[in-house]
Amino acid sequence: MNDDRPTVADPATADPAGADPAGADPAGADPAGADPAGAVDGEGPARQRGQEEPAPRRRRRGPGPFTLLLPGLVTVTGVAAFLALTGGLPTPWPEDAEAGQAAVDIDPSYVPWLRKAASACTVLEPSVLAAQIDQLSGWSDDTDELSGHKGIADFTDGEWRTWGRDDDGNGRSSPLDPADAIMALGRQDCALAERMTELRTSGRINGDLVDLTLAAYAEGADAVTEAGRVPPTATAYLAEVQALLPRYEALDRDGAAGGTGRAAGALLAAPVSPLTVTSPYGSREHPLTGVTKLHTGVDFAARQGTPVAAARAGRVVFAASTTAYGNRVVIDHGTIEGKRLETTYSHLSSLDTAVGRTVEAGTMVGRVGSTGLSTGPHLHFEVVLDGYYTDPRPWLTPTG
Repeated sequence: MNDDRPTVADPATADPAGADPAGADPAGADPAGADPAGAVDGEGPARQRGQEEPAPRRRRRGPGPFTLLLPGLVTVTGVAAFLALTGGLPTPWPEDAEAGQAAVDIDPSYVPWLRKAASACTVLEPSVLAAQIDQLSGWSDDTDELSGHKGIADFTDGEWRTWGRDDDGNGRSSPLDPADAIMALGRQDCALAERMTELRTSGRINGDLVDLTLAAYAEGADAVTEAGRVPPTATAYLAEVQALLPRYEALDRDGAAGGTGRAAGALLAAPVSPLTVTSPYGSREHPLTGVTKLHTGVDFAARQGTPVAAARAGRVVFAASTTAYGNRVVIDHGTIEGKRLETTYSHLSSLDTAVGRTVEAGTMVGRVGSTGLSTGPHLHFEVVLDGYYTDPRPWLTPTG
C-alpha cells in the first residue's frame, strides 16, 4: 500500500503531470454536462457457518504488514496530531499531492471500515474485528488454494454468497476487496452475536457475549449450544484472538461515541446528491499516464452547475484555481477525538466561498464543473484525517 499522506507543495506551481487528471478519453466528455455519469478524475444460499453446521477453527496464515506496522502508524499519527495542535503540521494541499508519496504497507482506509462494520451491533468492537483478521490471515489477502479461503477475512465462496456485498461501491462484491471483506465479517459476527444473545437470555448458554460469539464463529453455534458455554474446542482460538486484541484497542478509543469511529457514517453530510460514484477511492491505474497509484478521493457524478455543499461546519483554508484540480476548496473542520479533519472539493465550475470564511454543513461553496484535468462535470471529494487521505464513503451520510 502507499502512504496516503499528502506531500507539501504550492498548489499553484505543483507539477500537474503527477496530479489526478480526470478521464482517459477527452473526446468522450460531455461539455454541456448532459450526462456526467462517465466523468471521472484522472486523478442458492449456502449454509451459514456457526448456525446449521460447525466449522473448523481457522488457522492464521502468518503475520502481515498491517500487524507489524500498526505500532508505527499509531506513533506517526500521534506525532501528526501533536504538530497540528502546535501549529507545526504543514498544510497538506499540494496540487500534485500523490507525486511524492513513499510506499508503505498499511492502508489507513481499513480503519473507518472496521469501525463502520463494528457499529452494526453493540457486542462487536473494531478491535475484535481487527484481531480476528490478524488471527485469520495476518492481513494478507492471498488465497489459500487448499481450503478455498480468500482475502483478509478468509471467506470461502459459499460463505461469501451469504455475507458478501459490494460495500465499497466499486461495482463488484469480492472477498479480495478489503472493505467488502471487513464489512462481511462484521455482518457475520453480528448475526452470531444476536443468536448468542438470544440463547443466553433464554438461559441455554452462559458466558461473555464476545467470547461466545467468537466461539460460534470458530466452532459453530450448535457446538456452543450443546456445551452451554464456550466449548473446549474453541478455547485455543479465543486465546489467539484475545492475545492480539491489545494491538487494536486504540481503534475502540478513537471510535467512542461522538468520535471518528462508530459515528463515522454520520459525521459528514453529502456534498452533492445523490452520491453516484464514478471512480472510488483506492489504488488504480492512472487513466492518462498508465501509472498505478492512489486515487485520493471519490468522484461523484453530477451535472454542470449543481451546487456543492460543505460536508460539515468548518473554516475555508483554500479556495483557488489549480492546474490539475481546477477550482478547488479545502475546509478545515477542526479536531475530532484529537484528529484533524479536512475535506476537499475539486473541479468546480465556480468558487462561492473564500479563504477565512466560516461555513456550516450544507453551506454552498461552489458548483460542479469540469475545470482542471477532467473529462466532464463531476465532483472530486476527499477526506483527510491527520494529514492522511482516507476513503470518504464510510464518513458520508447516504442520500436518496
